[in-house]
Amino acid sequence: MPITPADVLRALELVKLPASGQALPASGRLTEIRIDGTKVMFAIAIDPTEARAMEGVRAAAESAVRGLPGITSVLVGLTADRPSGAAGREAPGPRAQAAAQRAPGLPGVRHVIAVASGKGGVGKSTTACNLAIALAQQGLRIGLLDADIFGPSMPKLFGLSGKPEIVEGRIMKPLEAYGVKVMSIGFLVDEETPMIWRGPMVMSALTQLLREVRWGELDVMVVDMPPGTGDAQLTMAQHTPLAGAVIVSTPQDLALIDARRGVAMFQKVNVPVIGIVENMSTFSCPNCGHVTHLFGHGGARREAERLGVPFLGELPLSLDVRERSDAGTPVVATAPAGSEAGFYRDLAARVSAALSGGDRRAPPRIVID
Repeated sequence: MPITPADVLRALELVKLPASGQALPASGRLTEIRIDGTKVMFAIAIDPTEARAMEGVRAAAESAVRGLPGITSVLVGLTADRPSGAAGREAPGPRAQAAAQRAPGLPGVRHVIAVASGKGGVGKSTTACNLAIALAQQGLRIGLLDADIFGPSMPKLFGLSGKPEIVEGRIMKPLEAYGVKVMSIGFLVDEETPMIWRGPMVMSALTQLLREVRWGELDVMVVDMPPGTGDAQLTMAQHTPLAGAVIVSTPQDLALIDARRGVAMFQKVNVPVIGIVENMSTFSCPNCGHVTHLFGHGGARREAERLGVPFLGELPLSLDVRERSDAGTPVVATAPAGSEAGFYRDLAARVSAALSGGDRRAPPRIVID
């Protein structure tokens, strides 16, 4: 018989809060319990000051649910997204607030950069994939975290499949291709399983993918962000010492409006903007060679100049890039002599130059008005 949320709650009755001795289900701290076949996922709402004390509760909850018959995987996170006692309700007030202690660095990781976009469909993930490979071709040790929980692309782009190896306790070993270590929620769930998660579950999953993976020594970790300016972006800025962000946009006005919001968001949370990339800038007909500006041209350069941030270059709309991406054979790795690969190598060189200024720690507090 399938496990139900009621079964999970009964198992959690044995888990007590350290201060009051109250059973976890009665505390009002549990988020919605999600069950996907033999996998169970939920989060425990805490105050940021309770993080250390509540880690034992998280571990006990995970152990209790893992003991249910037929359960093969349990994902339990701690989230400070809402005040303790408010689990299951929307946080009141006009301001969305994310506050935490100063985020520690990732052991062995020198730089973390975000590749982001204000809207979807602008080629952000393809850019992140090829940028990571181009950085690896410079001789750097590179990791790539797919932070797009709702639409993970890296398994497809890198041609990777299968579950990560558990090397110790909850610690996973990233998969690897083309000299890049890769971790994605897409390795942990079926390709057709929809991720119908609220904010706390997204943040919990991101934190685990970031900190419960044996990344090893890395010169740069590239984070492929989901589109927009929501929970995932705030979580990464709050819990990760981001060295900077690369914003990807197309030249058209509709995309530039959202790219502008992306730049403003990172600036507001004190993360440097490395620059803006104009993707799908030109299209060259494969038959006659005629160049067309399908989405306009030069809009991202003008926007970068207006905002006072670097312009990192123009990437073409390329049939070869699309076909190789769909096949899991990224153009930088499999067609290194082509002009498209040259664009990504130039981008990697500009990013490397921007990172040469040194390390960076995450801001101690982030408040979004």
